[in-house]
Amino acid sequence: MLDCLIVGGGPAGLTAAVYLARYHRSVAVYTEGKSRAALIPKSHNYPGFPGGISGTELLKLLVRQAKFYGLPVVQARITGLQRKGDVFQASYEGGTVKARTVLLATGLVDVAPKLNDLQIAVENGLIRYCPVCDAFEATDRRIAVVGAEAAISKAKFLRDYSKDVTLLWSGDGEPRTTKDLDKFGIRLVPRLASLEICEQRVCAVTANNRENFDILYPALGCKVESDLGASVGATITDVGCLKVDEHQCTTVYGLYAAGDVVSDLHQIAVATGHAAIAATHIHKVLAPNPR
Repeated sequence: MLDCLIVGGGPAGLTAAVYLARYHRSVAVYTEGKSRAALIPKSHNYPGFPGGISGTELLKLLVRQAKFYGLPVVQARITGLQRKGDVFQASYEGGTVKARTVLLATGLVDVAPKLNDLQIAVENGLIRYCPVCDAFEATDRRIAVVGAEAAISKAKFLRDYSKDVTLLWSGDGEPRTTKDLDKFGIRLVPRLASLEICEQRVCAVTANNRENFDILYPALGCKVESDLGASVGATITDVGCLKVDEHQCTTVYGLYAAGDVVSDLHQIAVATGHAAIAATHIHKVLAPNPR
């Protein structure tokens, strides 16, 4: 019987695990090993790393820190969650695990563009998902945003970094209005056919033309991984995130959530802040654990 089961091995889950271990609580992390943070070739806006740090490097450091406290980091996907009285029971392929509390740090999955060598393009920084994280490094470069109506706001945000921003329209029909695009000086490519990688640049192919860009930002939507919370009755917001209070507790007592599964501001610093708040409250609501 764990004091806390943590589902998700990204920055939020691993940070919470370290906090709880330092509170002398029994805790385990179950993860698929598919943290969104691993897609970051190098982050320059995470505090404490002035030269930047890659997502995979950061995750390795967090895993090492967790294992320093003897925490098990189990490579398994939690496929089901039930609440039986005051105890949660989670299932995975090959077994079950019980805990007094659960922290969901399951994140989200971005909808990726259709592109050969997508992983290589992400690793090389040609495709980036978070302009809040890395638009500074795209300053004055040739930027494209691919998507439909939701992509317009991302393109407008990126105009603060470059005068050369193009919206590659992937929606059905035409945009409802081009007023904002014209106002912000954003060029529109109305009928995108496909995307390719050409000589370390992203190539947008239309029926009549090919254009190369330094960086592509997809704005194709995402799937928030909130299903486990919903399965035990936790309230979900309009955008699919788990609703939490100031302690990161969901509407189900004993069930907490942190990181991208909670917030629209998809930042590592936000996720680790959530984790610290949640772990501290979990420690307080559990029975005292005197030495």
